[in-house]
Amino acid sequence: MPFDHNDHYHPLLLRQVPPRRGTALDVGCGTGRFARRLARLGMDVDAIDPSEAVIAEARARSAHLDRTPDTRSPRFRHADVTETELPSGHYDFVSCLASLHHMPFDTVTTLRDALAPGGVLVILGCYPEKSALDLAWSVAAVPVNVAARLGAAASDRLRPSSASVPATGRGRVKAPVKQPTMPLPRIRREAALLLPGCRVRRLLFWRYLLVFHNNG
Repeated sequence: MPFDHNDHYHPLLLRQVPPRRGTALDVGCGTGRFARRLARLGMDVDAIDPSEAVIAEARARSAHLDRTPDTRSPRFRHADVTETELPSGHYDFVSCLASLHHMPFDTVTTLRDALAPGGVLVILGCYPEKSALDLAWSVAAVPVNVAARLGAAASDRLRPSSASVPATGRGRVKAPVKQPTMPLPRIRREAALLLPGCRVRRLLFWRYLLVFHNNG
């Protein structure tokens, strides 16, 4: 069904964008939906993903933005952030949505170092169910998840048929999927060491939100 857990949290993530919107980097951008939302805020957006197929799809889906006044399409690049040198102290906002578990957790230091003074790093992460508390949150999420999926499916049926056609016309392209392995308590410990002062908040739909402000 057409309900996406990551898309559900886009408004929450966008509220973390600093007043000086400036430049942004979206890591593991997939087909570019969040990067396009950043671009519509007037930000100058770089977006990278290690999948060549999804980058091609992201470019196709974003071409129309260059025809929109005061909005420029994100610069999509096929790249693995663990093998790419990012400009130091450059970005006002760095986002990483449901992709950190595809790479070593200490990659957050690379993202941290790419932040300009006053910049914000936002991670929407995934974690596995390991503890009784994890299970309780999972149980709480199930009925909400079902209701959201049914609502999204009903909304999708009411849209014109052309609205759901992918930009490339080749069928829906999806980013590779990998199951998370690092439990949330360890994520909190690692984040506290590597990103001093960050906040980690558990969310529904098997996600967590990490926010770090570069006050240096």
